[in-house]
Amino acid sequence: MDKELLISAKGLHKNFKKVKAVDGVDFTLVAGEYVALLGPNGAGKTTLVEMIEGIRTPDRGEILVRGLSIKDDRSELYARLGISFQETRFLEKITTLETVRLFASFYSQPEERIEEVIHLVGLEEKRDAYTKNLSGGQRQRLALGIALLNDPEILILDEPTTGLDPAARREIWDILMKLRKERGTSLILTTHYMEEATHLCDRIIIMDKGRFLAEGSLGSLLTQMKMADVAHFAVAGPLPDDLPQRPAGPAIEWDRATGRGRCEMHNVSVELPALFAFLEKHGLRLSDFEHIRPTLDDLFLAMTGRRLTEETE
Repeated sequence: MDKELLISAKGLHKNFKKVKAVDGVDFTLVAGEYVALLGPNGAGKTTLVEMIEGIRTPDRGEILVRGLSIKDDRSELYARLGISFQETRFLEKITTLETVRLFASFYSQPEERIEEVIHLVGLEEKRDAYTKNLSGGQRQRLALGIALLNDPEILILDEPTTGLDPAARREIWDILMKLRKERGTSLILTTHYMEEATHLCDRIIIMDKGRFLAEGSLGSLLTQMKMADVAHFAVAGPLPDDLPQRPAGPAIEWDRATGRGRCEMHNVSVELPALFAFLEKHGLRLSDFEHIRPTLDDLFLAMTGRRLTEETE
């Protein structure tokens, strides 16, 4: 059974002077889906989500949320969306509880919802702390909690974990996975962290210079680009003189001086056992082994010649 279409955007364009921030993209989101927009700074990710949020107006194109145009039905749109920006500034001399209560008043939310959100984002112990005394991770969890106050069916997070340490980042991830499991929330996430996109999202859209370069799961994207896993290994003792330099079967490249080998694998389940069988056949014992999967950064480099961490001009 096909999942319900929540967002449909077609032919979106947005220019800033001579810069094509978003250059003719189509985007969809279905119920329960987690989608990552992945790309370097300046790729157009934030501009795209700001158009979906209704903050910016497309120069051309149409955006529908549950069939409603954001041009005509903004109040209905905002009732369905939960939004967290790259950076949220809070009043520093009010507490976590007072902050959540303030934003809850905008949605006419009851006290029970306030308590529920504070629990959901794990800030019970900081409910009476001034926001200026919260850590970076706690402030991001507070921002996420505010985005969840209206119990949105679509959550839009713009670089939610930038600048956080790995532990704080994982805390945000855990909350998002819980939302999906318990509430069926749908998510649009902008990020330049490969691990974040891979860990959280069903579909990854690689964006650069305002356009979509590719989309799909990590596995399907790597397959599209014919990118291989690589095994790096070393064997104990000298290599036999009769060892084939390029044997039939696993594609091994040897460095005879060091006894190290390299093997590219496009089908790991078949080629990795074949590699081990080849080593055993020739009496070679492994002294070191490393299996490296290509990353989204490798994929972006193959597509553009640049790293994800490089800013788009």
